[in-house]
Amino acid sequence: MRSHRPRVATSRQPHHMRSSASRFVALALAASAAPLVAQGQARKPAAARPAGALPAPVASVEGITEYRLPNGLKVLLFPDQSKPTVTVNITYLVGSRHEGYGETGMAHLLEHLVFKGTPRHRDIPKELTERGARPNGTTWFDRTNYFETVPATTENLDWALDLEADRMVNSFIAKKDLESEMTVVRNEFEMGENDPGSNLLEGMAASAFLWHNYGKSTIGARADIENVPIERLQAFYRKYYQPDNAVLVVAGKFDPPQTLALIVRKFGGIPKPVRSLERGNLLFPTYTRDPVQDGERTVTVRRVGDQQLVGALYKVPALAHPDNPATQVLVSVLASRPGGRLYKALVDGKLAASVGGSSFDLREPSMAYFIATLRKEQSLDAARTTLLAVLDSARGSSFTTEEVERARNELVAALERQLDNSESVGYALTEYEASGDWRLLHLTRDRLRAVTAADVQRVAAAYLKPDNRTVGAFIPTEKPDRAPIPEAPDVQSLVRDYKGQQAIAQGEAFDATPANIDARTTRGALPNGMRLTTLPKRTRGAVVQGSLVLRFGTVESLTGRRVPGAIAGAMLMRGTLDRTRQQMKDTLDKLKARVSVSGTGRSANASFTVRRENLVPTMRLVAEMLRRPAFDAKEFETLRTERLAAIEAGRSDPQALAITALQRVTAPADRAHPLYVPTLDEAAADWTAATVEQAKAFHGEFYTAQHGDLALVGDFDADSVRALAATLFGDWRSTRPWALIPEPFRRTDSTLVSIETPDKANALIAAVQSVRLSDGDADYPAMAIATEILGGGFLKSRLAERLRQKDGITYGVFTSLDVSPADSAGAISTIGIYAPENLARMQGGFREELDRFLKDGVTAEELEAAKTGWLRARQQTYANDDELVNEIIARRRWNRTFTGYDAVLEQRVQALTVAQVNDAIRRYLDPKQTVIIRAGDFEGAKKKAPTPTP
Repeated sequence: MRSHRPRVATSRQPHHMRSSASRFVALALAASAAPLVAQGQARKPAAARPAGALPAPVASVEGITEYRLPNGLKVLLFPDQSKPTVTVNITYLVGSRHEGYGETGMAHLLEHLVFKGTPRHRDIPKELTERGARPNGTTWFDRTNYFETVPATTENLDWALDLEADRMVNSFIAKKDLESEMTVVRNEFEMGENDPGSNLLEGMAASAFLWHNYGKSTIGARADIENVPIERLQAFYRKYYQPDNAVLVVAGKFDPPQTLALIVRKFGGIPKPVRSLERGNLLFPTYTRDPVQDGERTVTVRRVGDQQLVGALYKVPALAHPDNPATQVLVSVLASRPGGRLYKALVDGKLAASVGGSSFDLREPSMAYFIATLRKEQSLDAARTTLLAVLDSARGSSFTTEEVERARNELVAALERQLDNSESVGYALTEYEASGDWRLLHLTRDRLRAVTAADVQRVAAAYLKPDNRTVGAFIPTEKPDRAPIPEAPDVQSLVRDYKGQQAIAQGEAFDATPANIDARTTRGALPNGMRLTTLPKRTRGAVVQGSLVLRFGTVESLTGRRVPGAIAGAMLMRGTLDRTRQQMKDTLDKLKARVSVSGTGRSANASFTVRRENLVPTMRLVAEMLRRPAFDAKEFETLRTERLAAIEAGRSDPQALAITALQRVTAPADRAHPLYVPTLDEAAADWTAATVEQAKAFHGEFYTAQHGDLALVGDFDADSVRALAATLFGDWRSTRPWALIPEPFRRTDSTLVSIETPDKANALIAAVQSVRLSDGDADYPAMAIATEILGGGFLKSRLAERLRQKDGITYGVFTSLDVSPADSAGAISTIGIYAPENLARMQGGFREELDRFLKDGVTAEELEAAKTGWLRARQQTYANDDELVNEIIARRRWNRTFTGYDAVLEQRVQALTVAQVNDAIRRYLDPKQTVIIRAGDFEGAKKKAPTPTP
C-alpha cells in the first residue's frame, strides 16, 4: 500500500508510480474481527443475478468499453489477448481531498485496514502471495485504489473479482487492527520525513493552499494518524466504499462477455446505498477553493541534511481544463534535462547540481513546481535569483517551435507507451477517472498533440506570476497582479461524443511457459562471437523489448580501473560523436522509444522498448551510444556535480549508509579490486579526482561486443534483426581478453555495526549472512522457499507477521537470497525500517523470529502456500516481455534453456518436503555468522524516551 508524499521529480510522471522509498513496498496484514453493519442496511456478500442480465455498453474508446450496473458501479473492460495476465483494479472516488478536520491521513489509513481481511477472505496477504499476484493499494488526493495482476486464468479472475466485491462491503475495520497498523503508517510517515525534497515541497504546498486539501500531504498529520477513533474510520468506510462511488477496471487477457457476467454475479447483488442527510452519507461535491493569491509567499525548512534546495510553486488549472496540456508542456520546456531552460541556467551555469519540475494534474485546480538541488558550497541566493529570473522571463519571452515540439513529443510518447500496455492502462485509468472520466486519458493525449508555442506562451503569462507563486517572503504591493485560476469544465460535455483516434495493433495469445518460450526462441551468434537470441511474437501495439550486455576485462586488467569504468558507463547516454545529449533525447522522443544505456567497470547494459516501425533506427542509436560516446568535458563536469551531490545527500541518510555498509560486508577489501565497494567518503574522493580522459581511455581499451549478448522479444522480423545486429555489432572486437571475475566465498561472523544519523525520524536495520550456495546446487530450491517463508511474499512471511502485523513497528521488512550460477558465494539478507525509538523491539523481534525459524522450522501449510506463490510469481516474470528478455539473456549467458533449467527447478520446488526445507534451514542459517547493521538517530531517541518513574 502506498500513500503519495510529494517527491522532487525531473519531469511529469503518473502519480501512482511515485513512492516515498525505492525498495520498500508498503505492506498490510490480514486479521479477523466482526464485519461492519452499514447505517440502515446490511452489508453482505453479493447475491447472484440472473444470467443474461448484462448491462449495455455506455461508451467505447480505442478498445476500452464502459458499462454501468444498476447499483451505480462503473465497469471498464480492456481486453488484450496478447497479455497472459489480467489486472483487476478498483478505484474508490475518495482521497485526501475529501478528509475533514482531524481526518487527515484517514483515506490512506483506511487503505491499510482494507488489507486486514473479510469473513470470506480472512488472510488477504496469504491469498495474494499464493497466487503469485502483483498487488498493491494506493491513496492520492482524489482517489484510493486496489489492484492485483495475476496469471490469466478463469480461477484467478473469479478470485480477484470476489476479493474486491467482498472487501468493498465486508472488510474488517476493527479497533485491534487500527492499533497495530497505526504505528505502521506512522513509520511510513517517518520514512518520508527523511527526504529533504518532500519536506520542502510539502511546506510550499501548505503555504500555497490555505484552505484546500491539496495543500496537505496524503499521508496526513502525525497527530491524526495516532489519534483517529475507529468509529470515524468505520463511518468513512461505510460512506465511500460503495458501488455508486467506485470504478472497476479489468484489463488483460479475458473473455469480455463471460467477465461481464462474472462481474454482475460478484458485484450486482451489492445494493446501491440509500443516501440521505439523516444517514450522513450524502456524497457532496467538494467545493472548498482558495482565494486568488495576493502576493508571493515563502516557506523555510531547517533540518539536518547535506544538500540545499530552492523551489517555486504556482497554482495551475485542473487536468480537464483546456489550459492543462499547455501547462504540462510549459513545465517540461522549463525543467527537462539537458535542454530545459532551468537546466541550462542552473546546472550548466554551475549554480546547482540538478533541477526538476512537475505538474500535479488533478480533478480541481492544483499546482506546478520547480526545484533546484545544490551542493553545500553552492550559493543558495544565487540559485534562487537565477531560478526566479528564468521563471519570470518565461512570461514575456517567446517559446520556440523546437522547444515545444521536444516537450510535446516526450509527453505524448509517454502516454502512447501506456496505451501500448494493457496492464499500464489498467492502472492509469485510475488517475483520469479520479480527475473526472477515464476518457480524459485519450483526450489529454489529443490535446497535447495540438499544443502550440502560442499556447505555451499564453499559459506562462497567465500563471507564472510572482503573486501566484510560493517561494519568498510576503511583499506588499500597491497593484497586485492576480492570477485567477479557472474551474474545470463539465467533463461529461467534453467526453460525451468522444470516439478516440488511433487503432492499436492487437497481439497474439502466447502461453509463456518454459516449453513454449524455448520452442519460439532462436539462438545464434554474430561473426565476432556475440550471442543473439530472438523470440518473435505479435504484441499489443507491435512493441519490441530488447536487452544487450557487453562484458570485458579480467580481474588483472581491471584492477585499479573501477572508477574510470564506472564513469565510462555513466557517460554513454550523455551524447555521441554524432549527436549532442539533447539531440539524442530528441531522436528518442520522435521514435517514441524508451532506451537505457549504462555501464560499470566490468560490463555495459542497454535496454530498449519501441514499436516495430521504429526498431531499426532505435537499435542504430543504441549502437551509436555504445560505440561512439562523445565523452564531452562539459557533460562530465555536470555528471560529477550530480554524483557528488547524491553522495553528500547520503551522508546523513540512514538507508544510504546502511545499504553501503551491507554491500561492503562480503566485498573484497582491496580498494583496487574491480568488485570493491567504496564508502561514501571514498566515493566522493574517487569522483573528485577522476577525469573524463580516463573514462575515454577505458572505453577505447575495453569496450567490445564479442563477449556479449543481445536478445529481443516482441513484434519483429527475425531475419532482418539478425542482419542488422551483424552490421551494428558483428565487427566490434577487442584484443583485451575477458574472463569472469571470481567471487570466492567469504564467511561472515556475528558483528554489530551501528551508525548514528542525527535528526532522522526513520531508521533502517539490515542483517546479512554468507551462505555457500549457488543456484544449481541441490539445496537451492529448499533455501529459496525458506527465504520466501521467512521474509518474502506479499506481506505473508514470518517477519512481516511478527514485526508488522503483531508488533506494528515497521512499514516494510523483507528477506532475499542472492546466489549465482558461477560460484558458491551466496548471501541471505534481511532489511527493515522502523522508528529509532523502536530499535530494541525491532532487533529483538527479528532475532526471536530467526531463532524460532531455526528451532521449529516450517509447517506443511506454510510450505505449500510458499511453493504456490513462488511458482506463480515466476509465471508473471515469463508473461512480461520486459522481464522475459532479461531472463533470456541470463539463460543464454550460462548455456541454459528454460526447459532444461527453469522447468526442472520448478519441478524440484514442487517436490520439496517439510523435512528437506527444515534440514536446509538448519544447515545454512547461523546467527553466529549474521552481521547486523543499523542506522538511525538512536542517541536522539534515548533523549526523547520518558524518564522512568521511581
